[in-house]
Amino acid sequence: MSDSKTTTDHHEIQKWVEERNGQPAIVKGTEENEDSAGLLRIRFTDESKDELKAVGWDTFFETFEEKKLAFLYQDKTKDGKESRFFKFVSR
Repeated sequence: MSDSKTTTDHHEIQKWVEERNGQPAIVKGTEENEDSAGLLRIRFTDESKDELKAVGWDTFFETFEEKKLAFLYQDKTKDGKESRFFKFVSR
C-alpha cells in the first residue's frame, strides 16, 4: 500500500521536487497582480507543459505561504516505484 504525506516544510518540498527533476512553476495567465505568482504547479523536465511558467523557489514559497497551502505527496507508488503524485491542499 502506498501512503501519502502532507507537509508545509519548504526544505522537504524542495527536496521531493528536485529528486524527481521538477521545478516550481505557475500556470501562465493566473497572476492576480504583480505581487501574486498565480496558481502553483510543479513542472517535471520530461513533460511538455506550455501553459506552465518556471518561477524561483522564493516566489513559489511566498505564494505557498500567502495562500496557506500544504503539500500532499507520495514517495512511492504501491508497486514500490518513485511516485510523482502531489497536490496542493488548504491547511
